[in-house]
Amino acid sequence: MDVVTLDAVAAGMEGAVGGKAAGLGAMIARGERVPPGFCLTTDSFTAGEIPEDALLAAYRDLGGGPVAVRSSATSEDLPEASFAGQQETYLDVEGERELVQAVRRCWESLETDRARAYREANLPPGAEARMAVVVQRMVDAASAGVLFTADPTTGSRSRTVVDAARGLGTAVVDGSTIPDHYVLDADGVAEAPDDGCLSAAQVEELRAAGERLQRAFGAPQDVEWAYDGDGVLWLLQSRPITALFPLPSAPRRPEPRLYLEVGNIQGMVRPFTPIGMSLLEQALDRMFAVARLDDSVRDVFDMAPIGGRLFSDVTGLMRNRWTGPNLAESMEVYGPRVQAAVRRMLEDPRFSADRGSAPLPAAALLRLALRYGPPTVLASADVLARPEAARARAAEGVAQLRRHRGPGPSADASQRLRYIGEDGFARIYGPEIFKAAMPTMVGVVLPQILPALLKGIATAEEATAVLAGAPHNVTTEMDLELWRLAEGAAEHRDLLTGTDPAELAARYHAGTLPDIGLEGFLDRYGHRAGGEIDIGLPRWSEDPAPLFATIANYLRLDDPDQAPPRRFARAAARAEAAVTDLSRRAVGARPVRGRVAAFLMRRTRELAGMRELTKFAWLIPYAEMRRQLLLAGAELAERGLLEAAEDIVFLGLDEARAAADRGVDQRDLVAERKAVHTRELRRRHVPAALLSDGTDVEALAPPLPASEGTLTGSPAATGKATGRARVVVDPAGARIEPGEILVAPTTDPGWTPLFMTAGGLVTETGSVVAHGPTVAREYGIPAVICLPRATETISTGDLITIDGGTGRVVFEPEG
Repeated sequence: MDVVTLDAVAAGMEGAVGGKAAGLGAMIARGERVPPGFCLTTDSFTAGEIPEDALLAAYRDLGGGPVAVRSSATSEDLPEASFAGQQETYLDVEGERELVQAVRRCWESLETDRARAYREANLPPGAEARMAVVVQRMVDAASAGVLFTADPTTGSRSRTVVDAARGLGTAVVDGSTIPDHYVLDADGVAEAPDDGCLSAAQVEELRAAGERLQRAFGAPQDVEWAYDGDGVLWLLQSRPITALFPLPSAPRRPEPRLYLEVGNIQGMVRPFTPIGMSLLEQALDRMFAVARLDDSVRDVFDMAPIGGRLFSDVTGLMRNRWTGPNLAESMEVYGPRVQAAVRRMLEDPRFSADRGSAPLPAAALLRLALRYGPPTVLASADVLARPEAARARAAEGVAQLRRHRGPGPSADASQRLRYIGEDGFARIYGPEIFKAAMPTMVGVVLPQILPALLKGIATAEEATAVLAGAPHNVTTEMDLELWRLAEGAAEHRDLLTGTDPAELAARYHAGTLPDIGLEGFLDRYGHRAGGEIDIGLPRWSEDPAPLFATIANYLRLDDPDQAPPRRFARAAARAEAAVTDLSRRAVGARPVRGRVAAFLMRRTRELAGMRELTKFAWLIPYAEMRRQLLLAGAELAERGLLEAAEDIVFLGLDEARAAADRGVDQRDLVAERKAVHTRELRRRHVPAALLSDGTDVEALAPPLPASEGTLTGSPAATGKATGRARVVVDPAGARIEPGEILVAPTTDPGWTPLFMTAGGLVTETGSVVAHGPTVAREYGIPAVICLPRATETISTGDLITIDGGTGRVVFEPEG
């Protein structure tokens, strides 16, 4: 079949007619007014020769005359990628010879550098693209443009946006003119030009058409349209708006609601796997149950999965008269981007006018304080008084966790999954974790107290200097041990630096790699990984490729003075000198308070590094839960309920149990989940603050003033560094040359081995108390955080200077 008329295009024909023609056919089937036309199918494209007889016969049947010739690739107008402008469109094509030429140029546009690069960036590897071509009668347009059923700038689903211009709509689409801009909200037209090309009735007609198409296709739509000289509306195209961040599920409580993304606190902005999110939600449920907190607390402190990321719902806190006014200032852990968003929304009457209507669950919180307050205070006092004993107890707790194992070889999938949901979680909330949690908590709180104690004596930057090179940090110890391992492997330098890390990992597992001591390292740290709070991601013990990439980085370091142990020792020496200096100044200025500050600075040096220990500890039973999960997946794959053992990570725990207990075939569900997850992995921007109608709160703020060659984020670790940028979006296999500035979306402990040779750190998200900046301070490298779209604005190889004290990144001139 070489040619099919648009009114004959039916569901399921996307492979033959491409995305654009499929959309047009669906609109016609729903009774929308679409210019008549036909589609030259992908069959002829696959054959490689234009079927001129069939093409020209269809053109004559259309009546000849001027037509629009438009690409309709199989990869086009998809939910995950619009391919807007990537392939060619030719308007006012008239004549048979001209039509054949236009079709040939459409075909050729599939393989331009621009189109290939777009496919590589937006489609899974190996995704096939074939070209169909749509031919439609031209509309003699009096006005034309684009309609968005959601605001493409802010993401708001409560607004419809129309851009219009007189004549053909190409000037709007290609950006060659400033269009008339109309914004419609629930109350009507919120924004419109005084002398625009559309009447009020036409604007409302467009809104109604957009609402119909959104209902028909089940997602917000990007619609091209035209009004002819008689004022008749023609719909030229409708496709999904691909860039929108997913909406929250319908909330249980009144809207609007404000959600804050919390994954970046743990260095996790990539989407969780479904099993990772499922277990995280169950962990939260278990936490509420252990603390005996009822739904009244959850109404104020709730969490929600959105787009595969975890968000907190802070609406109740904002609307409360006691917590609302000071909420932003209390949210330092979320970082300055989130704090700014909260301040902005507190000025919105929807969140401030009815303060007091969301009461705090005072009785439940009082019971919680009475139950856990006294033992927590006593345990904290003991940690401060005897930090060495606290560290010893924590080490014993970790050792106990290492000795634990789940069901053995004879267990079936149902038993393993029950273990994950019951005994596994019991370990995470058990007494062993509590032994690590107390020094962690004190280690987190002490650095927050110091600036207040030193107020008027030292600057905030001077107070922060106390934290550099802090001892007893399990992540720092891990990174330094990996460095020592690399030093011992120097005789294998050529092999380790010249072989792909994935190949090295395969050879390690096959037992064909020289022994460099990696097995001992993995015995202690193999339960860790990048994005490690997602149980669906491989641990280093399963895939040590990131470790081999880091070892290769270390082996390329040829300046002994920049060796990580020396850098760490210098940072520690500067911190000790700062403690001595600040103690002298504090005692001299205010003797009593100064002695307290001096004591707490010393304790901060002993305990601040412990902040990483609780997470390190609970990841040990988490790794055992993952091992049991994969064993269960292997059984389900043998039973034909999954394609492969690792596919179990694309199910929730209850869905995995349904397969194990009742034999439910989950292969189709897994395929669907994989497609969604792959699409979300490619998303470069995740809103830090999101309204329940999809609005990205940061997009509401006026743009920051920009200066030539300078970007401004937030200071996170003092110092300056100049070097070549290295943009890394995934630590697996990443290579960083000594002295390069690491530019990343975020970082967690799985990234920190890269810090050992980096000259500095720039991230798009985070807070000053998150893992990345904390470890950067301990290593003595400058860090700038919360620099929006840093991985897109900065390119690998750019010569930049970062100032971790001011938050500025400066592009340096070359040559």
